[in-house]
Amino acid sequence: MTVERLATDADLDGVLAIEDAAFNNPTTREWYESELKRPAVCFIYVLRTPECPVAAFCAFWRVVDQIHINNLAVLPAWRGQGLASHLLAEVMTESARMGVDCATLEVRRSNTAALRLYAKAGFVEAGVRRNYYTQPVEDALVLVCKSTP
Repeated sequence: MTVERLATDADLDGVLAIEDAAFNNPTTREWYESELKRPAVCFIYVLRTPECPVAAFCAFWRVVDQIHINNLAVLPAWRGQGLASHLLAEVMTESARMGVDCATLEVRRSNTAALRLYAKAGFVEAGVRRNYYTQPVEDALVLVCKSTP
């Protein structure tokens, strides 16, 4: 498997397919296209396998000396194979190369698989955003990783 920065419309199509499969309220093509006009701030990495050109993705913003992970998701058929862990490790390594020393994100309180993934990567709970998510309404846990590899 390889991890690369999103490069083509086909890559974006793959990201959107994962969004539709993974999230109750998927991010739109228009949002991604708008964000991609800010390449110094918006970063989207895709994980490729020999069988699947976009099996997972991670979208984040770089803000000065930190990143904020907006979305990280894996196609349902590819879950449970370590792709998310591999992708997150690559993103954290790349962000360290950028001079980043902190990563933040929000995650649904009920998303135990994601919470395990982030805990394994060194993220800790830093707060709660009440009723942050819709469809269904749910709190978000704010997670922080103070140092990147």
